[in-house]
Order: sequence, then structure tokens, then C-alpha cells
Amino acid sequence: MPLIETSLAGGALTIRFSAAQINAPGRTLFAAVNDDNREGSAVVPFANGAEGSTVFLPFRAAKLLVYSIAPGGACGQFRLWDRTMWSGTTCVPDGCRVVLLKDCVELTIPLNCLRDSRNITFTAYAKAMDENDGWGRMLPFDEAGVEEGTGDCYIRRYQAIENGALDPAWRERLGGERVRIYQLLPRLFGNINETRRENGSIAENGCGKFADISEAALLSIRGMGFTHIWLTGVLQQLTATNYSNIGEPADDPDLLKGLAGSPYAVKDCFDICPDYAVDPASRLAEFKALLERIHSFEMKAIVDFIPNHVARSYGSDIAPDLSFGAGDNRALFFSPLNNFFYLRAEDAGHGPPLLLPTVKNGEPASATCKLLGTCDGTHPGELDHGRVSGNNVVSWTPSMGDWYETAKLNYGFNFTTGERAYPNGGDRDAPLPDTWHKMDRVLAYWQSAGVDGFRCDMAHMIPPEFWQWAIGQARGRDPAVWFMAEAYNNDPAKVRGGDPVLLALENGEGNVMYDLLSAGFDSVYDDPSYKVLKSLYDGQGWANDLDCGRPHLYIFQNALRYAENHDEVRLASREWGSLGPDVGRSVSAILFGIGRGPVMLYHGQEVGEPASGASGFAGDNCRTTIFDYWCMPEFAKWVNGHRYDGGRLSPEQASLRAFYSKLIHLIGQPAFRIGELVPLNPVNITNEQFGRLPGETASGHWLYAFLRIAPKSGNAYLVAANLHPRETLHDVRIRVQEGASAFEASDITFTERLASDGALSFVQSAAMIRSAGISIPAIPPFTPYYFEISPANVPAPSGRAAGSHAPR
Repeated sequence: MPLIETSLAGGALTIRFSAAQINAPGRTLFAAVNDDNREGSAVVPFANGAEGSTVFLPFRAAKLLVYSIAPGGACGQFRLWDRTMWSGTTCVPDGCRVVLLKDCVELTIPLNCLRDSRNITFTAYAKAMDENDGWGRMLPFDEAGVEEGTGDCYIRRYQAIENGALDPAWRERLGGERVRIYQLLPRLFGNINETRRENGSIAENGCGKFADISEAALLSIRGMGFTHIWLTGVLQQLTATNYSNIGEPADDPDLLKGLAGSPYAVKDCFDICPDYAVDPASRLAEFKALLERIHSFEMKAIVDFIPNHVARSYGSDIAPDLSFGAGDNRALFFSPLNNFFYLRAEDAGHGPPLLLPTVKNGEPASATCKLLGTCDGTHPGELDHGRVSGNNVVSWTPSMGDWYETAKLNYGFNFTTGERAYPNGGDRDAPLPDTWHKMDRVLAYWQSAGVDGFRCDMAHMIPPEFWQWAIGQARGRDPAVWFMAEAYNNDPAKVRGGDPVLLALENGEGNVMYDLLSAGFDSVYDDPSYKVLKSLYDGQGWANDLDCGRPHLYIFQNALRYAENHDEVRLASREWGSLGPDVGRSVSAILFGIGRGPVMLYHGQEVGEPASGASGFAGDNCRTTIFDYWCMPEFAKWVNGHRYDGGRLSPEQASLRAFYSKLIHLIGQPAFRIGELVPLNPVNITNEQFGRLPGETASGHWLYAFLRIAPKSGNAYLVAANLHPRETLHDVRIRVQEGASAFEASDITFTERLASDGALSFVQSAAMIRSAGISIPAIPPFTPYYFEISPANVPAPSGRAAGSHAPR
């Protein structure tokens, strides 16, 4: 600790810093005060280069004091953080005293400046901050956080500016546009080989290329309203394809899941999969050319960042000095100096060697080994030692259901004991683990290549303190870099941070999403809402369940919502009740409309790709394979020989794609981008006219409704979606809470913008709405209505939705 002492006397706190701290003009001294009032944070709010992410307090700080020493020992800059905001910069605040002594600087602050009650336990902590180069954060708990007309929205992230005041920045800053992501797997996107066969090689089944993501393709994607493209699985991965002519031979078949290989078994974090290049030797150049094309259409490019694990055969050709495990002490299960966790002789299976589940009783056991017939159940790199598998399995004999082809990386957190050997609230001055530095180099490498953001795989399995440091490092290189976290709060493998404010939320149970958002993520996955809607078709779910247990607004408004992605089953598959692709209309309209956060559509969803039949390793699991060389037959009709004009789509598919395009544009309007959510199901449960079907004793089974209102702009929408596959909901009346600002005029016009494109319109009196509710004659099956609300004497504008545009 750099301070000499803290003391309480005469109603004041005195902090004395040593001479070593004084004799450095510009050095920042920091003091945190805990007054046990359950406000504040254990993470320091940031000013890059001054305060930040390597400081984790052992208590919740309500007041933070910062003193910057001036040249020659003169009075420096003094600031006070009071719960959620900084004071202005002064030389010495009223009542405070700075005394420069021979061997120390002495700061004296009256206690009444630091706490609201003299009867509360008091703790202080101080540190010199000049060695810190990260960005910390303090989580504010005001539910405000939206300014209309500024183009800025989402929960505040406080940033220091030159005069010492704070600029409230938001989670998103993209020219006023809401983040709308189009996810595509290059292997599948441009592959038009429809004569594919199960378990086919790249020569037999073909493979999409970066070049296939052409200007025509990007023009169409941007025209649908998307702002970001997630290029899924582009890093170099394990594969059965032999590229020995460029120094990249096929990989150990015991590590392969499918001939193409898993995109999440990366064998070089600094390289690109050669499958996607016309000239595999020029794969990085072709990838950079794709990034330039994406940028030319005013979109951003996201790639995977996979921090939890790497392929067991990992070794970087691009950055060999940064290869994981090269300097590890394999005699230790856990050390912050190691990149991996090393198995002990007494661990399950009692190796060495590591025995993989690919061979059983001398016979091939995995689907890929059965196909290739060249497996022996071992990995040459782990004959005399073994490493923990990527899904935290401590065993010399991982099972077929484990991530056995990968090894878990070590971030200084011992997942078996909870030990934290990195800077945290319990040990604020611990050194950064080696893996932190190497992963920062990975992020820096792809940022320099032109990547705009990262989808972080299984982010909840990594310590939040690492994310706080790494995201801060990345934003130091590019303040606009965008991070989204694949994360699941219900996963037992999650790693919580040490901030007591965050740990105390959610009725004391906490939620790892708080840790990740507080660490700097722009967005986190909304898996719970997706599962609620799916449960209507594969369980006993009700639409009302969307409002049960809804997370704190801080999570809710920064959640990424999706109805499909590469991990989930296709909407048009049997797993959604074999109901066909139209089930996605109401499901997506609800998910994309309820929050302000980003939304994501997976390629093929827009044309009803069903993922039917077996492709190879993936089997027939209702998911489009990520392990095999394959083609999406329905999507190929839109690709149409790389014309990307939908020339072979059926009328139903063309209608579905047009629907998604309207939806993606509509959610860019102010009501959805920065407006407030008013759920309507809770006030309609006893309303028999709220879509109640015979035999039901409550309402809200198949009908979900809500308002989105941006009062300052006057932009407001009523969303009402019928999730039932067969029943039309007749004579619907939707009650509205008192005081809803959208219904202040005497007569209200409702103009439907999504399902009917303005053809459905009606006027109702505000008095009738307040007394009996909004009347809708009928809502057909799988139909979502987006009613734009406007005063009857001010017609709602028609045409393209506000906030949407196609480039050039």
C-alpha cells in the first residue's frame, strides 16, 4: 500500500501519502470511503490512465476522492465522487485541507463531507494510481439513462473529460442507429453446392468463401436494416482438410468433430481459416478485403473471441512467442503463471496419458473417427501429461459429451477452489496473469486488422476482472470497439466478480450479467426470454411468463435478443412443434421489440431454413451444422448463383424475408431505440377479452402486448402478437395502465406498420381506451401487429421507418 496511514480524529479523516508518492508531479492519489449505506461500488469509476480496472475495493465505496499532485508540490486537482457523479475540480474543497510536509502529503477531509450519518461504520482505502492503465467503472443505480434526440441511449458509462467533469456516455453510440446484427457463417453463406452428401469433404460439398460475401450480398444485408455483421467462426480451427502446401496439414483425427471441424476449437488465435480464401495462402489479405467491403456499406464487422479454451493442438504460426503453454510448469494443477490447468496423477482416470473418448475397446467411437478410421484415442501432445478440458472437466478420460478436443485456459482463477490470483478486491496489487497479456495481444491484433467488435464466447466462465481490464485495454486503442457476451447466468461454471453491489442484487442471489455489463460489455445474451417463448411450443409456457422474473433494467435494456443462432434449433424445425417458419414472426417481433438492446438474426432465418436431415457430425439435430461442409438449401434459393436477389424463393419465403426487413427497420424508430417499455399482460390477466380461449381461466397464454413510448419525440407503438399457431383471437380488448402518455389526445389513430404495412388503421377515443381498452377486431395466428400511435388530427407518417436507410 502506498499510503503511510489513515486516521480519524477531530471529526476528520486524515490520509498521509509517502514522499515517494509526492515527488511525482501529475501522479494521482486515490481514496475510497465506505459508509455502509449500501450504495456505491467496489469498482473504481474511470479516467483512462488515471483510475480504473486494476483497482477492486474490499468494500462498497460511497465516496471517492482523487487528488492529482501539481508540479513543485503546489496544490493539485481535487475531485469527489458522491455515489453516482463527480464534483467539479477544485484546488481544495471547502472544509478540506492539504498540507505538504517534508516526507508526505497530508489530506484532511471532514467526516460530514464523507458520510450522511455519524452512526455508520467507516472504512477508508487509498492508493496511488499512476501505474494503472485500464478503465474501471462505477455502476449507477438511477433508472434514468435515455436522452431522446441525441442518438445516445442505454445505461450510462461514466467517462472523465478534460475539465474533470463527467460526460455521460451510453452503451451504444452509432450515429443514432440501434445495433442490429446479421450473423453468418462464411462456410455456409456462399456455398451453393446443393448436391452435397452427408459427411462430404470440402471437394465434394463445397465451402463458402470470403469473396462470396460480395457487394451485392452486403447491399442486400444493409438494405434489410442491419448495422453489424457477425462473421462466425473465421479463426483458424481444427480441420480434416489438408493444406500442407501452405504449411497447414490436416489435424489429429481424435480431436476432430466433423470434417470441417468445430469453429470453437481454435488452433491459432492470430490466423484465419484457410477454407474461406480463394487462395488459402492469402487468407488474411482476403479477410481484410472483406472487412473493407463491409465498412464501405456503413456496417461494422464482429468476429468471435474465444477466451475460455483453445484446441489441444494449439500453436500459433503467426505469433509463436504468444503460443499458450510454452512456458508452463506442468507439475502444477494451478498457477497464475501457467496458461493451462494440468491434471494430477490422482485425478479421475488416473493418467497419463490423456485418453480421449474417440476410441472404445479398440474401435472408433466418435462419428468422425468412424468415418476416417485413423483414430487411436490419444493426442500426441498429451502422452506424458494432461490438461483440463474446455468445459472444466478434471479428468484423464473426458466423455463424448465434453469439450474434449479443447483445453481450458487459466486466467488466475482456480475454478475448483475459488482462489483468485489476479488483481481483485481481496488482493488489489496481485500481478496480471500471463494469459491476460496474451489475450490482450489477440484483441489488439484483430483490432489492427480492422475488426470493429467481438462476440465473446462463454464469457461468464472468465473472471469479470479480466474483462474489465481487457475491454479497457481494447477501448484505449479504439473507444468505439464493441463487445457482446455469450453468457448464461444459470451455468454452474459461471465466475462472479467481487463487487458487493453487484453480488447483492437480484434478492441477494446476484447475476453474472451485472458483472459482465459493469466490466464494460455493450450487451449480454438474453437466453431466458428466448426460452420462455420456446416453452410455449415444447412445454407448458405462457406469454405471461415473459414478465415473470424479468431482470433488473440494467440487464434488460442491454440484452442481445435473438430467435435463432448457431447454437439454437431452427424456428422452422420440429423442435418448434413442426409449425413452419411463420412461428418466427410473432416470436421475433416480441423479442426484437421489448428492449432497447441489440437484436440478431441468423442467416437462413429470413427464408425459413429448416435444418432438416443429417449433415454429418451434427446429425439431424434441427440446427444448421457448424461442424460439416454443407449448404443450406432454402438459403441457397436467395443466394441464387451468387446474385443474392432471391430469384428462386417461393412467394411464402419472399413474404417472410420482407417481413423481417420491415421488422428490422421498425425497431430503429425512437420508440424502440430509446423509448420506455410498458408491459400490458400484467394488467390484462383477468381481462377475458385479452385473447382468452375456451377452457382457460386467465388471459395471456397466447397473446403478448406492450407499449413502447418515446414521449419527447411523440413516437409510440402498441405491439400485440398472437403466438397461437391456429386460432385467430377475436374481439380483443387491451387494457392500458392509467397515465400512459401516448393517450393524452382526445382521439387516437392506430396505424399498423408491420403485418399490414399501413393497410390496417383505425381511430379510437382516449376516453374509450381508458375505460374499456384498445379494441382490435381480430389477430390472426402467428401475427404480430405493430400499431403506430398518433393523435387523430395528426396523421401518422407513411413510408420508410424512421432511422432506417439503405446506403447508396
